[in-house]
Formats: sequence, C-alpha cells, structure tokens
Amino acid sequence: MKTEILAGIFKALSEPVRLRILHLLMKKGELCVCDLVETLGISQSVISRHLAYLRNHDILKARREGLWMYYQLTDISNSELQPLLVFVENTTQNCQLIKLDLEKLNQSKGC
Repeated sequence: MKTEILAGIFKALSEPVRLRILHLLMKKGELCVCDLVETLGISQSVISRHLAYLRNHDILKARREGLWMYYQLTDISNSELQPLLVFVENTTQNCQLIKLDLEKLNQSKGC
C-alpha cells in the first residue's frame, strides 16, 4: 500500500464521528444512513459527508435500495486494513459514547 493511501486512511479515521460510524458498521455489518442519523443524533447531511469521506478512502462501500443508501466495510477493509480495524475496535469499545451509540442502535426500530 502506498504511503499516500495509508496517510489518507489515517486522516479518515482521525475524526470522532467517523470512528463512531466505523465502530457501528464493524458491529452491525451494514447500516442505512437513516439508522446512523437516528443513532448518532446528527443531521443526514453531516452523516452523508462523513460516509462519503470514508467511501472515498476505500474504507466503506455503498448500495442503494429504493430511496435508502446502505453502507458496509469494503473488501480492502477486511484484508489489508484488518489489523488497523482490530486496533480501532479494541480501542473504541470502552469509550462511553460509542457504547451508548451501540445501545441506541440496538434499541432502534430502523427506518
């Protein structure tokens, strides 16, 4: 992996909201934008901007189903980036805000 790509990935992971999104996706596999908006309590436009940033760095991929967009980790996330994602998961799992996010998502009725 080129150093420019790696630097971009670290930059993508340097934002707290993106770490929260990433942690939820690692736990749930795939989520709709509406699930993230409801869980994080952040506007759809802000969530979409963060998702686009992660997607532009090949960390996430998206699919459309009707009006909704669904996001999940990319295949590259599951191979070359796996050690980094394990680190992110291990270091964020004890974060109180991230625990609350996961609880709120688990209680959500979905879109």
